[in-house]
Amino acid sequence: MVLSRWAVAIGGLLHAAVLTSADRAQSLAHSKILTRGEDVQEQYDYIVVGGGTAGLTVADRLTEKGKYSVLVIEFGVFQNSSSVTTVSYGFFGLIDPALNFNITSVPQTGLNGRTVDVIVGKMLGGSSGHNGLQVHRGQKADYDRWGSYFGRRSQWSWDGLLPYFKKAWHFHPPSPELARANNIKYDARYWGTSSNIHASFPTYAFPFLKTEIAAFGEIPGVQFPPDSGAGLPGAFWYPTSADPGPMLRSFSRTGHWDGVAQTRSNYHTVTGQKVLKVLFKNKRATGVTFVPANATSGKYARSVKAKKEVILAAGTIHTPQILQGSGVGPAKLLREAKIDVVVDLPGVGTNFQDHPFQVGALFNLTKFTAHPDPNDLFLNQTFLAEAQAEYNANRTGPLSIASGNAASFLPLRVISPTAFSQIADKCEAQDPAAYLPPGTDKTVVDGYAAQIRAHARDLRGAGSAVYNLFVRGTYNEGSAIYLHPLSRGIIKINSADPYFAEPIIDYRALSNPADADILVEFTRFTRRFFLDTSLSNYGPVELWPGANVTSPADIITALRSFMIPSSFHPVGTAPMMPRKLGGVVDEDLLVYGVSGLSVVDASIMPDLPGAYTQQTVYAIAEKAADLIKARA
Repeated sequence: MVLSRWAVAIGGLLHAAVLTSADRAQSLAHSKILTRGEDVQEQYDYIVVGGGTAGLTVADRLTEKGKYSVLVIEFGVFQNSSSVTTVSYGFFGLIDPALNFNITSVPQTGLNGRTVDVIVGKMLGGSSGHNGLQVHRGQKADYDRWGSYFGRRSQWSWDGLLPYFKKAWHFHPPSPELARANNIKYDARYWGTSSNIHASFPTYAFPFLKTEIAAFGEIPGVQFPPDSGAGLPGAFWYPTSADPGPMLRSFSRTGHWDGVAQTRSNYHTVTGQKVLKVLFKNKRATGVTFVPANATSGKYARSVKAKKEVILAAGTIHTPQILQGSGVGPAKLLREAKIDVVVDLPGVGTNFQDHPFQVGALFNLTKFTAHPDPNDLFLNQTFLAEAQAEYNANRTGPLSIASGNAASFLPLRVISPTAFSQIADKCEAQDPAAYLPPGTDKTVVDGYAAQIRAHARDLRGAGSAVYNLFVRGTYNEGSAIYLHPLSRGIIKINSADPYFAEPIIDYRALSNPADADILVEFTRFTRRFFLDTSLSNYGPVELWPGANVTSPADIITALRSFMIPSSFHPVGTAPMMPRKLGGVVDEDLLVYGVSGLSVVDASIMPDLPGAYTQQTVYAIAEKAADLIKARA
């Protein structure tokens, strides 16, 4: 299984310190959540399809003044297990089958025919309820690039999104003691304090982390930004999505639903329901049809009307499935599935991207003596017991640490001072159509070409990161993440069963050869980090791909056998781009060719930010709520 291999690569972080549900519980007094489709009213002002990170944020903002009625339809159900609420190594939920859809990709030609587990949150709160809790945003260049596809006056830019990054979070700075001891930089001007979604620092840091962060400073060109939210590449400490009071996970359900939906008569939530399609009248969205989540046919289908708008927030995997099942998508695909075409929109389901993981060299520091370290939480029972006792008493200590709190996000010209310009030149010389599926619509090809040109410019610059290495303060480190892959995948309905089968998912990993060129440089840089800095004093031994693997061809051969094309950050399948560039939604997030239908989740990102996606999805949702209210 890919996921178990991912856990091993992180260094065996799963440990025995699992608190009981009672310890973790967050009360939900007087919950009015609906669990039966028949309890749904006939009509609402807005229907939000998907009660995840974006969906609950938007629903909260639309209902806060009492002016509009909103129904959220969520496939999953309310979950409050320790897999959800825990902060300590918060990715427990990623391996909990109760919290995830069971989806497997098609075999990946570029990865020796391997299939990939597609991890998608299945609960009220969505993937924000089972991610690694890491809170960082991309670089200014990333968000300016989004707007560039529309022109210089676009409000989708760093300046246009910064107010929403601030609005989305309640920032808690690190303690003065922790900040001084580890040289943690932060600047509250990049953050807000009004949200119920909390960003905080743990109360403890493993001692070797400081050494690793300092080692980045020994490499020419690596910067140390004033804050993880400053929109600048470099090496820095960053907060996690944790409420520092109870030291529990803070996510869209706790911040935008608990204590909110239960007290607002205009806010209804129905769980355990699957939306099959959006209903249209004269190309205007009028409502949706849904069935119980375990249904295998439309026998028990129900419909509900939307007076103002249907808002899709089902995520990068399922939003294109719903659009295609509704007759919005590539006409040829829809006809194959015997679905009436409402609007021929070729971009639906294309442009699929994720952050490939395990694309650098993995090292073991044989002379490591800087204990305690994260591995002591499952190897040293005495340390574990002490950490558990401290957490139980004060909600402090090692168990207040999530998946990671320090990392580097570096431009290509820093990790490869000699090759970055050559790689950018090769990108610009490409025929984009050659690296997309045969028969791809011209608008989608043109959009891909625009992306390639934009990324080539950023590959030459110093403002956009492509390489990410998060460090944990332990003796087995090194698996990097690729932040801006150039290969593009596709998601499409299963023509034989478009509504009840999971969509067909193809990452098309390493289909663009420029990715291979870049990943060779990743391996070389990771070796520099461990072998050419003060970390060399700790006896680094390369575990993978192996010190004897040096030629570009051999490095890529190794990558094909081990790389994982997903860090569980899927984006792009309903891209916000001009329609002539294969776009699916415009700058107001309205779907082209129809009215009364918008998309507000990660699928609208035209390309990946140079960071993990949680913080950006919250900002998109906050901006989307304002856009929707402005046109109400």
